[in-house]
Amino acid sequence: MVKSAPKLITVDEFLTEYGNNPRYELIDGELINLEPTGPHEQVAAFIGRKLNVEIDRLDATYFIPHRCLVKLLGTATAFRPDVIVLDRTQLVNEPLWQQEPVIALGASIKLVVEVVSTNWQNDYARKAEDYAELGIPEYWIVDYLGIGGKEYIGKPKQPTITICTLVEDEYQKQLFRAGDLLVSSIFPELRLPTGQVFAAAQ
Repeated sequence: MVKSAPKLITVDEFLTEYGNNPRYELIDGELINLEPTGPHEQVAAFIGRKLNVEIDRLDATYFIPHRCLVKLLGTATAFRPDVIVLDRTQLVNEPLWQQEPVIALGASIKLVVEVVSTNWQNDYARKAEDYAELGIPEYWIVDYLGIGGKEYIGKPKQPTITICTLVEDEYQKQLFRAGDLLVSSIFPELRLPTGQVFAAAQ
């Protein structure tokens, strides 16, 4: 039996049909089911809460929207990050923001977090490349199950948080495992142990 190719859709079609559905994002015109689980959502919510506390403490111009898509201009791609930290002073330049929660310019984004699920290849490869190209200064890949490829998290595989920091136009990656404290260039005073992040899934 020959498997038919998936029907490709445009970003506008995606926004109309799936813009408010947190289960889906769009990559190269293909609808991607993010397959979120309860523990996945617990981890994302925990990280968002910790970052919100730090934003509040710093009285920064940042905020974490409840829903947000990152649209890659000139492509049929719209990512739905698990956590995204926006700089509200930059939103005046966003072409779509006043009509819908869609970000098209990397300058509006301070930090993106993706919590790894079964489609981990997108988080480690595709999104890392696209987020760097957008100029997003920091990208966290939170692999609380340790399911990513050995080329990304090492061997033996174990729960790992990869923090990608933009240097010129490429990400420099630092891996954090059990017992480590996360190091963030956006929130340099953040004191967040990996163990707390991993435990949030339980």
